[in-house]
This record gives sequence, structure tokens and C-alpha cells, in this order.
Amino acid sequence: MPPRPHFLVLTFPFQGHVAPALRLARRLLAAAPDALVTFSTTEVAHRRMFPAAKPDVGDSDSDFDGRLEFLPFSDGTEAGYVARSTATNPDAFNTYMASFHAAGARSVGGVLDALAARGRPVSRVVYSLLLPWAADVARDRGIPSALYWIQPVAVFAIYYHYFHGHAAVVHEHRHDPSFQVQLPGLAPQAVADLPSFLTVSTEPSDPLHSAFTTLRDLFETLDRERPRATVLVNTCQELERGALAAVGAHDVLPVGPVLPSASGDEDAGIYKPDDDAKYMDWLDAKPAGSVVYVAFGSLAGMAREQLEELLLGLEGTGMPYLCVIRKDVRAALSSEVGGAGTDQALAPLKNGVAVEWCDQVKVLSHAAVGCFVTHCGWNSVLESVATGVPMVCVPRVSDQRMNAQLVEREWRVGVRAQVTDQGIAGLLRAEELRRCVDEVMGDSEAAAEVRRMAGEWKRAVAEAMGEGGSSGRSLMAFVDGARCAV
Repeated sequence: MPPRPHFLVLTFPFQGHVAPALRLARRLLAAAPDALVTFSTTEVAHRRMFPAAKPDVGDSDSDFDGRLEFLPFSDGTEAGYVARSTATNPDAFNTYMASFHAAGARSVGGVLDALAARGRPVSRVVYSLLLPWAADVARDRGIPSALYWIQPVAVFAIYYHYFHGHAAVVHEHRHDPSFQVQLPGLAPQAVADLPSFLTVSTEPSDPLHSAFTTLRDLFETLDRERPRATVLVNTCQELERGALAAVGAHDVLPVGPVLPSASGDEDAGIYKPDDDAKYMDWLDAKPAGSVVYVAFGSLAGMAREQLEELLLGLEGTGMPYLCVIRKDVRAALSSEVGGAGTDQALAPLKNGVAVEWCDQVKVLSHAAVGCFVTHCGWNSVLESVATGVPMVCVPRVSDQRMNAQLVEREWRVGVRAQVTDQGIAGLLRAEELRRCVDEVMGDSEAAAEVRRMAGEWKRAVAEAMGEGGSSGRSLMAFVDGARCAV
């Protein structure tokens, strides 16, 4: 009997990385019934995913008859990285990344060796963003690897061309947000819309400088792959046909949008949703297309003034709303005013419901939801496009500004809110939020067109992900290649 293909899927320990990586792991198992998958993130994130499990024991997923195994690797720390720590220690992230790179590479090497010793050798390593060392660890053991790019291919193209001859022009104009940068194969891009790691984090003093250096290392790693690097991208060719044509140096395979499986079993994630009944029963009682859903992802903080403006704007729309306010955000608000901060900040909440976390795909799939106010993380954008929900974009860092541009200009399924110039995030005022919600949920012809386009793209994405669709074919080509290499 020939050896079974075995994929080791490695990911950074943030929810926005864990979710698409785990979804891809499940998709690989569904596409290749003979395959094995080991999913690995850091020990701290692993414990949050499986709080009842012993920390040194992997967990098996019975849905795949033991073919999916979870094994953690070490990042060299006891507590991992805590986003709030950057507020008191500006170099916290950079310090963490140094440990993550060094300890992670050693530990993943140990995982590969241990799996081989157990008679379960890995035949292909798949690694997501911020783990460039994973390809080197795999190469040292003669194992081929593939990058899983969990952002738009347009952003991949921007990074590629930046690190291949176009860094100087971006660096020269990084303080001129309106300057138009022309990159090969792409429409001109304003500096303000480029990934923030290329315009802010290039300075060694920046709290996120190691994100820039890690991305630089990543593209150098891809260049070392022979004959060509393989890059899986969480997008489909229908969404980004032009950008796909702008990257020719690597084998880029669009395999997305990689969403939760059709059976309804949501990922084991770092954040656990509130009880579904708390918000799904509430949604069931609302008219179709009437609810504004608001969520700004798993990392972004929220100052008291922003929360007050947000809730004031939502109440001002006159529409029911469901708002995610994470536990750590509530705790930070409480600490601001001697423990009473959360209750006081949520006092304006009369026409809506606030939850600490929710099953976002389930919410967006509900007929009552008519609009998504989002930070434009790529997972959220894809989930919204796939469910046909128009967006109000409030981008902040990394790829989010480019994602918002795709939403508003390329696909025309939403609008971008204007924020006041207060730091990198800015402040979304109540009146601006009301204006934007009306532009996608109101009675105007423009709002109706946004909703029509959202429906069109929903159908296009469903076709790409369906049997025989473009993304399904790309994934099967990758699986077949991995099987032939065993």
C-alpha cells in the first residue's frame, strides 16, 4: 500500500490566522480521503482551543476518523503574546517575534521528527503568514512546503513587487498618503491604501517593525524555493482575476474563500462564541435585511470615545443591531472608571444586542442581517461576500485598507467610512456611521445597487467553491501534486 499524503498545517497563534488555517486543514481532508493532516499552532493557542485537554497530548477530530490531529509547538514563552501588552511595552510584539522565530523553528523541527518516528511522516508542510522559517525547516528535512496566503492576492502582489525593486518609491513617498504608486500589473495605488506594514512599520522604532522584517524574510524564502514556490491563496479567481495575473514568479493557486464546512461544524477557535440562543433567537424575531451587524475582529482595541460614538450612531440609524464587544475590550473599559466602565459605556444600547463573541458566519447567513460594519480583516470580508451581505468598511492596519478598496471599488458591495485623523485607527463618528449604513441599507438607487452586487458576488463565490468550481480545481491540483510527491 503506497504511503498516505500527510500535510502539516502550521499557523501563527492569532484567531485571524488560526481560523482560515484550520478551515484549510478540513478542506484538504475532504478533498483527499486518503490524506492525513496535523494542525499545529503554539502551545498557548492550543490550550485555548482545547482547554480541557492535557497540554502535552494531541487531540483527534472524530469527524475524519482520526485523520486530523492537533499538536502544538513552542514559541519559547509561557503566556504567548498579549495584544494589550504593547500599550505598556511598545516593543512587546517585536520581542515576542524574536522568541517565536527562534523557538518555533526548533520546536517544529522536533514535531516533524516525532511524527516520522511514529510512522506518520509528513509529506508536505503548509504554513501561513509570519512563519517564513517553516519552509527552511521543511527543506532541511527534504520535505516540500507551500505558503498559505490568508490575505488577498492583490496584497500578495503588492508585497512581491515592493520586495522586488519597488521599495524605494514607496519609502520615498510614505508620508504622502495621496501619492499614487504604480506597481506592475496593478492599478495605481495611493500610499494611504498600501499595507500599513510597508508605510509605517518599516522604521525600526515601530512597535510592529518585526511584522515588516518577517514579511521581507518570507519573500526571500519564496525566492529560494526551486523550481518555483507554491502559494495557496484564500481567494478565488473570480474575485481577483486581474491581481492573479500580476504575480507570475510563483505557482499561485486560489483555493478560497475557505469557509466553515457545509455540515455546519464550526472551527475550534481561540475565542469561544456566546450561547447561540442569546443572539440567534433575537435575530429570528427581526425582519429580513433589517439588522446591522458590527464586529471589528479579534485584536483591535476600542477606546471609550469610539464605543460611545459607535453606539450613538447605531441608535441613530433607527435599525436593530448586533454588536460584538470582546471581553478584553469590556475589561479595559471597566478599568478606566473604577469598574463601572462597561455598564456606563453600554448605557445607550437600547435597540440592539451586545455579545462578547459570536459565530460570525452563522450571523451573516441569517436573513435578518442587512449590513456588516467591519474592520475589513480578510476573513470577515470573504465571509460577508460569500453570504451576500453589504459592508460598511472601517479599515485600520495591515491589509485592511486594501481590502476595503476591493469591497468599495472592485466589487461595489459596500462603502468605506471616513474617520477622523487620530492615530492609525482614526475615530468613526456617529453621523458618519449613520450615513454609511444608509448608503447600503437605505431606499436610494445606489443602496439598491450595492445590495444587487452583493447578491451577484455571492453567486459567483458559490460557483467557485462548488463541485467543479475554479477553487475546487486548484485545491485538487495541489492535493494531486502532493500525492505524487509521496
